[in-house]
Amino acid sequence: MTQGRHADAASSGPPLWERESELDVAARALDDLCGDAASSGSLVVYKGEAGIGKTALLARVEAMAAGRATVWSARGGETVTSVPFNVVRQLLQPALLALTEDEAREYFGDWYDIAGPALGIAEPTGRQADPQGVRDGLVAASSRLARLHWPLVLLVDDAHWADLETLEWLAAFAERLDDLPVLVVVAQRDPEDAQAAACLDAVGDAARPGTTSLRALTPDATAGLTRATLGAHADDPFCREVWAVTGGNPYETVELLAKVQDSDLAPEEGSAAELRALNKAARGRGLVDRLEGLGVDATRFAWAAAILGTRIEPGLAALLAGMNPEQAGRCAERLLAARILTDATYGDVGTLEFVHPLIASAVYDAIPPATRTAMHGQAAWAVTASGHGPAAASRHLLEVHPDDDPELVEQMRAAAREHLAVGAPDAARRCLERALQEPPLPETRPEVLYELGCATLLTSPATTVRHLEAALDATPGLVGDRRVDAVCRLSQALVHNDQLEDALRLIDGEAELLDPGPARLRLQAVHFMWEGIHAGEEDSPGRSRNLAALADRLPGRANPERVLLILRAFDAMTRGENAEEVVERCDRALVNGRLAPGLGWTDPEWGFEVLIMLGNSYVMSDRLDRAESLFTEAVRAYETAGWSGGHLALAQAFVGFVHRRRGRLTEAEAFLRESLRLADRVGTGLPMHWDAACILIDTLLARGKADEALEIAERYSFGPPYPSTLVLPDAHSVRGRLLLATGDIDAGISELEAAAKASIARGGHNTIMAPWACDLARALALTDPRRAAELAGEARVQAERFGTDTAIGEALRCAAALETGQAQLNLYAKAVTYLEASPCAYEHALARVEYGIAARSLTELNKGLTLARSCGADGLAARAREVLETGRGLR
Repeated sequence: MTQGRHADAASSGPPLWERESELDVAARALDDLCGDAASSGSLVVYKGEAGIGKTALLARVEAMAAGRATVWSARGGETVTSVPFNVVRQLLQPALLALTEDEAREYFGDWYDIAGPALGIAEPTGRQADPQGVRDGLVAASSRLARLHWPLVLLVDDAHWADLETLEWLAAFAERLDDLPVLVVVAQRDPEDAQAAACLDAVGDAARPGTTSLRALTPDATAGLTRATLGAHADDPFCREVWAVTGGNPYETVELLAKVQDSDLAPEEGSAAELRALNKAARGRGLVDRLEGLGVDATRFAWAAAILGTRIEPGLAALLAGMNPEQAGRCAERLLAARILTDATYGDVGTLEFVHPLIASAVYDAIPPATRTAMHGQAAWAVTASGHGPAAASRHLLEVHPDDDPELVEQMRAAAREHLAVGAPDAARRCLERALQEPPLPETRPEVLYELGCATLLTSPATTVRHLEAALDATPGLVGDRRVDAVCRLSQALVHNDQLEDALRLIDGEAELLDPGPARLRLQAVHFMWEGIHAGEEDSPGRSRNLAALADRLPGRANPERVLLILRAFDAMTRGENAEEVVERCDRALVNGRLAPGLGWTDPEWGFEVLIMLGNSYVMSDRLDRAESLFTEAVRAYETAGWSGGHLALAQAFVGFVHRRRGRLTEAEAFLRESLRLADRVGTGLPMHWDAACILIDTLLARGKADEALEIAERYSFGPPYPSTLVLPDAHSVRGRLLLATGDIDAGISELEAAAKASIARGGHNTIMAPWACDLARALALTDPRRAAELAGEARVQAERFGTDTAIGEALRCAAALETGQAQLNLYAKAVTYLEASPCAYEHALARVEYGIAARSLTELNKGLTLARSCGADGLAARAREVLETGRGLR
């Protein structure tokens, strides 16, 4: 059979030949969609070369769905790939236009301010949007629309020419189809752009029932199509030549047969020789000749349409072509009659489209290069004159030759700001890079470089480093607060790019150039912040003395002073100084118990790192309520702002850490796995992975899931070489504990010895943040009892110096494990007393169970079992139950 049986499903359009299986796939998916609102979604991908029939298949799917489902469609365009969110706006616009602003706000909820600007239905909030958050907002918005408009069919044609922002949304949306009653059908060629290819590969991987690669028509199908078009009298040699000329390409075949009809060529063997000439006239240069035959005005109008791309507004095309509406109307009619343009409706607005992307490409390529460049410049003016903003005009300005035009530089800077505000940093980057090519005036160039560096801060630290270094080196350069801000942002990018020592040298060099005052104090604070998280610093005690000398005399009235107080508190915490003094400094850095204005989680001046230090200072000092409030506020702030990338991942990780310290192990595991899921979307091997993986491994070990902890360690390469920044809790200690738990005793001891060496270099350590001493003492108890006792004694000294109930209780529990008889029981009893007063329920449960086993106490074991169960410490609970079930010697 050559003609698919679904060809009768729609009355419009020519029959589709040899596409039965492809239509069957879509038909079954459509039946499933319409049959049950609770059904899972489907994704069908049609893939093939230009003209192979992808667009015709989408049209047939649309016809099959007519009257049964809501259908929204969109098309990528070769000349509009640089327009962010272009295709997703096309796709969702029918629904969005039907909603008032109040309805949209009510329906989208918290996502309105995040996704609304990208969709063009809301004004930007004024701050740089997080691309990942915008993507999540678009997924949430489109998911809600899918449920509202069930059954819904989404058609995306020429996806290889869709903008990158849409493709990233489409890949993310495809992952949600299990929960959504929607059918998505995508048509694409193989894209040339690597990023687009990666996104479309992800879409293809999610395709259910799969991706279909379209093949050329066979000679038999071509003959059937020829006879259906020209009549049954078309003879075999003629039909065979049609196939030979077109290679079975459906689009070329249809166009060639239309030319045959127009030329009244007889479909017989004697006419076959003329087919090749006709085929040339139907495409490429022949198509251009045909267009030029329609007259100069029609050609000019077609050029304007090609410059504008998809969904062409007739008025805008007329303005670009330099025509009045009447002239433009006549030209459009000629182009419609010649099957070059076709009518389309966009919302309530009548628009034009090229009949096929091949025609659009041929017309665009036929415009003389100098004329094409000039027309893009005119298009930018026309777009702006029509009331669209700099972002809409920027795609045309990208095509204009550099010409020392300060006005173009300012237009591109304004466009970049608009792109950043809606979550399209790649589009902003393109605009600012184009502004540099113009080039800008010498005094403006460092500002453009600075903006370019800021545009890539969330997505590419290495690129940010390059641009900000150039901005600082420029002559004339940045001055005043802008220069200090650039230095701080550059140092942050260097740290995120694992170049911490370079960041420190940069800060020191700039600080030496400044007189005493707020700017210098800010740089000093940033210096101490980066040094404070530097795992390999050579003079930790010296840095601590310098920081103490600077910070201990500050009242904390301004944000630089507050930051220095936080850094002093964090340093004291890591070194195991008195916890009450740590908390007092943390509290002084707050204003009425809250973060000071300008020092919030989304404020750009200081960054989030200092607040992570503040929260962890509270965590390690047993002020878990304050830490939980702080990190929960971080999650709320990032979610409200739509920051669902690395910032939210870290916030989730440290909320999980608070749960781990409280002994809510099940909740901790859930938060930490979500943190890693968020971090995985940003990239691989990032600093945020270390913290989240470290805390999760520690949590899984507490739950008794050593095998799962080992799997996480292997998945995230949790082991040497370690990053240059501190990992919380101490990475050596946690890896050493993991190795001991999985039976690799020698490697575990070596890892804990490495932790000891690092702590000694710091001149002291917090026995909760870096619990290596107690674990190492237990590991050495049988082979080197003297060293084990020394370690346990040192841990008690450090714990009592720090002074928290948790630290002292854990040190006592370790000492008890090394003792025997009544001395052991006395130590366990003291450990239980301290840990019962601490906020750390798991450590309390652990001490109860160990005390119960040592004392053979039924009461203590039952208390420990109850606590272990409430914590989710499955391994500890099983251990307690095993002893209780044997019952021997219990009293």
